[in-house]
Amino acid sequence: MGTSETAHSETQSHQEGRQHVDDDGIRRRINRKLDIGLLPLLSLLYLCNGLDRGNVGNAQTQGFMRDIGLEPDDLNNAVQLFFVTFVLLQPFSVAVGKWIGPKQWIPFIMFAWGVLTLTQAFIKGRAGLISTRMLIGAFEAGFYPTAVGYLSTFYPSRNFATRVGLFYGQYAVAGAFSGAISYGIFHIHHQTLKTWQLLFIIEGALTCGLALLAWAWLPAGPDTAWFLTKEERVLAADRVRAVGTADSAGLTRRDVIETIKDWKLLFVVVCNVCASVPSTAFSVFLPLVVEGMGYSALEANLMTVPPFVCGAVGLYLFALSSDRRGERGYHIVAGILVALVGLIAVVTAPTSRGKYVALCVSLLGSFVSPPLTMAWLSNNTPDVGKRFLVLGVNGWGNLAGVIGSHIYRQEYAPEYRKPFFATLGFVAAAMVGYVAYRAILQAENRRRAAIVREKTADEIEIEVMNQVRYTDQKWTYVYQL
Repeated sequence: MGTSETAHSETQSHQEGRQHVDDDGIRRRINRKLDIGLLPLLSLLYLCNGLDRGNVGNAQTQGFMRDIGLEPDDLNNAVQLFFVTFVLLQPFSVAVGKWIGPKQWIPFIMFAWGVLTLTQAFIKGRAGLISTRMLIGAFEAGFYPTAVGYLSTFYPSRNFATRVGLFYGQYAVAGAFSGAISYGIFHIHHQTLKTWQLLFIIEGALTCGLALLAWAWLPAGPDTAWFLTKEERVLAADRVRAVGTADSAGLTRRDVIETIKDWKLLFVVVCNVCASVPSTAFSVFLPLVVEGMGYSALEANLMTVPPFVCGAVGLYLFALSSDRRGERGYHIVAGILVALVGLIAVVTAPTSRGKYVALCVSLLGSFVSPPLTMAWLSNNTPDVGKRFLVLGVNGWGNLAGVIGSHIYRQEYAPEYRKPFFATLGFVAAAMVGYVAYRAILQAENRRRAAIVREKTADEIEIEVMNQVRYTDQKWTYVYQL
């Protein structure tokens, strides 16, 4: 090769390298703008979702059930019925959200449950309690999976778990905020309204206000994000469209059929149910559990803050590590193991202080599984239509709320020893299930790799282009572990 050719080759390589660096810089800038313009608002909306879901537990420490003419166990029944509509309607709500667009659906359902939360301040009797809780469950049902599906159209998979972790972490933060906000509100003295009524009114009004803000703020997709430049919008859409995540088309019949046929999804949903028992149960009943450790009603609300803060911190650390290492399964198992160790310590600690510290350790790992499972399923479902449905079906993991409301009954107070043992059993089963699920995906990857080795380049290209096997069912597709 001549000197001029060598110089040309070096110049071309340098330009390509410079272009790669520039592209990386633009991508980082896009992520940074999304992290400022999109993620904080969605996280704040989910914070309200968590507050409105769990505030009945805080209200009960102030005599909520007694004042509306009911017994303490009626709260457990109402929570169970909340999760019935909350769980069953998730796939349907997600389908509607995909059809009309998350930008419109998320603010609508949020405003609706905010109004219902506010009306809880004025209900009386069993019918009023059950109807409002079931309606709140119906409107809250689609929020989380729709929001995660919405986020997946903005962020590439390698950056996704951290963002989902930051987003889902608001569920843990909601528990902490709920205790802190309740502690403050319960010190307000009103001439006609009780403190628990003020709690529902203030939190419901906050939700409605943020719903209106979200309607004005949220973009329909990366190509219409008002906080990005024209060049950034094009690249933001292209980088996720390359892996099938930016398609704005509605659901297809095949999306539904393939979701129903995906047996792996049902397997992981069962694992998710078992792993989610602590986080869903404590979102409502932790103030009552802590009160049973010897704290007063007001102190119990405040003392729920540290365990939930531990839950948020643990989730953020695990999610960040999961993205950096590009691995999901072992991170989920490690989080479950931390929760398991904490639960064992809760049932064996001889003092209330020891039980409380163990509770903090348990929550450190309890919030890891649900968001990383969502990220795992999202990363392994390249078609956007099927992904929304998969995330909706995975929302059935909230059946854990039905389990939690059934086992954390007043009859087991103040120590809740049997409920803790039951929770320990569910969490142990989840750990075994997730290890098995990862092994199944790993074995399937090996099987597909063996098939690909036997195929010609033309046969591989045909497999990629045709629709005989759908998205992740193609033997050229490699599952993320």
